[in-house]
Amino acid sequence: MSTLLQTILDGPEKGALREFLQQLRQQGKTYWLRNDILQVFYDSCRCFPEREAFIPHASLAKLLDTTQEIILEAESACFVLRPKIASQTAVRLTTNLDLEPITIPELLDIRDRLVNHYNPQEGDIFEIDFHPFYDYSPLIRDNKQIGKGVQFLNRYLSSKLFQDPAQWLASLYKFLRLHHYNGTQLLINERITNQFQLLEQVKEALLFLDAYGAKEPYTNFRFELQVLGIEAGWGNTAGRIRESLELLEALLDAPDHQTLEALLSRIPMMFRLVLVSIHGWFGQEGVLGRPDTGGQVVYVLDQARSLEQQLQEDITLAGLDVLKIQPKVVILTRLIPDHEGTRCNQALEKVYGTDNVTILRVPFRDFNAAVTQGWISRFKIWPYLESFAIDAEKALLAHLQGHPDLIVGNYSDGNLVAFLLARKFKVTQCNIAHALEKSKYLFSNLYWQDLESQYHFSLQFTADLIAMNAANFIVSSTYQEIIGMPDSVGQYESYKCFTMPGLYHVVDGIELFSPKFNVVPPGVNEAVFFPFSRTADRLAGDRRRLEELLFSLEDPLQVQGYLADPRKRPLFSMARLDRIKNLTGLVEIFAQSPALQEVCNLIVVAGKLRPEDSDDPEERSEIEKMYRLIEQYHLQGKVRWLGVRLSKADTGEVYRVIADHQGVFVQPALFEAFGLTILEAMVSGLPTFATRFGGPLEIIQDKVNGFYINPTQGPETADSLLEFVQKCEHYPDYWHQLSQAAIDRVYSAYTWKIHTTKLLSLSRIYGFWNYVSREEREDMLRYVESLFYLLYKPRAQALLNQHTQGL
Repeated sequence: MSTLLQTILDGPEKGALREFLQQLRQQGKTYWLRNDILQVFYDSCRCFPEREAFIPHASLAKLLDTTQEIILEAESACFVLRPKIASQTAVRLTTNLDLEPITIPELLDIRDRLVNHYNPQEGDIFEIDFHPFYDYSPLIRDNKQIGKGVQFLNRYLSSKLFQDPAQWLASLYKFLRLHHYNGTQLLINERITNQFQLLEQVKEALLFLDAYGAKEPYTNFRFELQVLGIEAGWGNTAGRIRESLELLEALLDAPDHQTLEALLSRIPMMFRLVLVSIHGWFGQEGVLGRPDTGGQVVYVLDQARSLEQQLQEDITLAGLDVLKIQPKVVILTRLIPDHEGTRCNQALEKVYGTDNVTILRVPFRDFNAAVTQGWISRFKIWPYLESFAIDAEKALLAHLQGHPDLIVGNYSDGNLVAFLLARKFKVTQCNIAHALEKSKYLFSNLYWQDLESQYHFSLQFTADLIAMNAANFIVSSTYQEIIGMPDSVGQYESYKCFTMPGLYHVVDGIELFSPKFNVVPPGVNEAVFFPFSRTADRLAGDRRRLEELLFSLEDPLQVQGYLADPRKRPLFSMARLDRIKNLTGLVEIFAQSPALQEVCNLIVVAGKLRPEDSDDPEERSEIEKMYRLIEQYHLQGKVRWLGVRLSKADTGEVYRVIADHQGVFVQPALFEAFGLTILEAMVSGLPTFATRFGGPLEIIQDKVNGFYINPTQGPETADSLLEFVQKCEHYPDYWHQLSQAAIDRVYSAYTWKIHTTKLLSLSRIYGFWNYVSREEREDMLRYVESLFYLLYKPRAQALLNQHTQGL
């Protein structure tokens, strides 16, 4: 893209570029981001119609479209260019319009100067560079393949098997010999002593199985196979065992990636799983709507239930019922002594509808009881995580009666603890971020010192760097979560290169082309969230009760506002009251559109009604803003605001009641990493309008099974909603068409069965990769540990000292 810039400098658009930079300087700002850059450019072109006509063909327009930042210095302008996703470069344009390349360290120094935190006389700042440590791993070359890491890794592993069969087959043999359960050997026993004998015994076992029909139970010939060196784990019937052994035979004879994936996906190596979700209130009742809880609790509970079901199915298919093996899934979270009527003070809690899924709560150590006895914000939790991991290790060993086989972290704090535990147990680590705060808070790294007292981003971003690089694999809900879109940087991509002025520079924070990244979207709980048309599965009493709550109940403790005409089509939204979720923004959009108010009511479910009931400053601010908007725009009779905590069952029925009234679900977030509420609304049959910033772009196909909105453009959003409502009035079948399309979309791609099948397959494949690359990864893990002990831990201790002193 610097070539395009040089072309402009050598051509007729040179003057236009000079004029544009002068316009930026006249604004008085020195740091410009993409959206503002384009806004100034297009505004200036509108003043000259002859210019506007040439925009689609102008090199300057193409250049600015790929410019992420412009930093104006006294004698130059620095361009940060992103010619394609996952690729950035920086150049300096002098006042004489000479072009100079800028290295990453130089760019970070420029950003430091911008916020007056650059002093070369103090010496060089600490640089973090993970690039050299990824030499153990093959790298993806095509950015379109990012997020499909397991497919790439399978091809790589099978090619290695083919190129160097002796070494890799020996590794495969040793890997198969590793597997046991509570001292009982699985897969192959001591009668098979090397990879060459393995192939011979597999062929002999296949000949033996020819005497049995496909449905013959494994128990009928179990001991005969043991004599051949074949143990339990290959299948529950002769047919299933034959399929598994044929895959192994094919892999030993002529390896390919599809055979490798199919074989590893069948190997029983996952029996004890730990899902780590630490911050917030984690429980099954009385926690949703509390700060720091939200969708993560729903996600982890649904995932845990589905994982147990899938593990049990896999164990049965593997023929391990004969050994009485039962899977165990543990949700590891913190115990909160001041539990406020919830069960968050219980050390163990069984998850409803499961056999062996348990919430295991471990308390934080009492450095200061006034702090650690109650809830602690996700932004202040950092000093307690190392000691929590130490205590959790003992609690897990006692509860599981053995080591876990997989540890899955959730969010920044859970991922850090997952790293510490995986390092202790020497097991596979999976990271799931849901949302990374660095992307949500603009300039949060650049101005971290100003935000530190409230958000402690120095600890959070360091924890993210540690966990994401240590993880064996990372699960994202969407492709853009990793590397964004052509016009936006991805959450993980934002960690590639950044500065924490005065603390450290990240020269290369994550390898985006590593095969550790995999897109595995979550699903919906189909027992709770299902189409409104399935009336036989709905309870009439719940339906009537929630109908009254949504439309007519007068209860100042739960409801603010009434509906003057409840027959109007309801616009509905449900989320936490925080700035990012932008429910107050939706109210403002509705308030500024009299035409929309004529045909619709607005109903929002949003946690609390009174600022004094919230411990979260941001939530209190949003509550106060909601009241101001209702008063300012005279929305009484048009808006109902429910400050309630709904059970999961009630949440599902609320969507369906809104669908009974042919309503519309609106998700107006300023940024949404994925959007579980979008899936819930769609599968319930609600036509859905969702933010175009984040994951909804991959869930919804615009104007096919839902609609995109830009919540920062209020009139445009209101017009889109109004257009849909008017079309429904003119064409009564239109609402039903969109409703069915939304339902079909969810069932085709977003079920928990699809999610957990893929997650367990990934766990097995990366478990094998972890085994064969462990020695090569040790340098990476030592580097990560250095960051933990030298950077993270001292800052965590400083924050702990503040908490101990009651600050």
